[in-house]
Amino acid sequence: MSTRARLLVALVAFVALGVSCKKGEALTLGEATQALDEAAMSTQASSAVGATVEITTNFTIGQAVEEAAKKLLEFYQTQLPCAEVVLDQNTLKVTYGAKGNGCAFQGQTFTGSHTATVTKNEENDVVVDHVWDKLSNGKVEVSGTAHVTWSLQDKSRHVVHELHWKRLRDGREATGSGDRLQTVLPGGLGEGIQIDGTRDWKGQAGDWHLDIAGVQVRWKDPVPQAGTYTLDTPFDKTATLSFARLDEDTIEVTFETGEKQFKFKVTSTGDIASEQAE
Repeated sequence: MSTRARLLVALVAFVALGVSCKKGEALTLGEATQALDEAAMSTQASSAVGATVEITTNFTIGQAVEEAAKKLLEFYQTQLPCAEVVLDQNTLKVTYGAKGNGCAFQGQTFTGSHTATVTKNEENDVVVDHVWDKLSNGKVEVSGTAHVTWSLQDKSRHVVHELHWKRLRDGREATGSGDRLQTVLPGGLGEGIQIDGTRDWKGQAGDWHLDIAGVQVRWKDPVPQAGTYTLDTPFDKTATLSFARLDEDTIEVTFETGEKQFKFKVTSTGDIASEQAE
């Protein structure tokens, strides 16, 4: 089990130990479990399409859009020979796993199709539009679109998506949208990114809304070092998960629902220690 998964399990366990069950206050155990499950599904869908977005950044900024698309074609041919790629001017149609059992990239193995169109490729403004049709990483199957804009001057990336996803192990489905701004941390992209924005989706229990405020992710840390996730649930209740760095080795994670608050300390190795509930 991953560190993030173990942290979510720990949070659910602490919710079960002592939060109020009154409507409009804290989440019950069942509600908290469903909230974490829904959030995990949404994250899996975003992770699947996010990896293919990363693939389509491999071209030189400032070229004509047709030349940029040709560079992407060369990247696929050399780095992912398992995919079938068709180039039409500034648009690539990619079928992952057409020449095998799937295409491995960033720890995921993909099947399904992906169309990427380089709409603009200027020195300070790059736009790529994406369409996915039954893209799968073996855990979820995703169809939908995304409009991705890079600002090199601001060192930021803006992602707006509309997606439908299905979890393969049980067939559960959801439809959602997102609008996120990603910026690099002071140490550069090699250190990590900050994410601000929103995600909304309609799942089995109803409508969910996630606010992402100043969430700073360093690649070497098991959890974010700053920022807050706020989840509005179909149960007319809200849960928040916030992060604060205590020292180079320790990040404090605070989980709040209703009037209850629980704090955890997460080390760089992924160990989790709980504190007294407030």
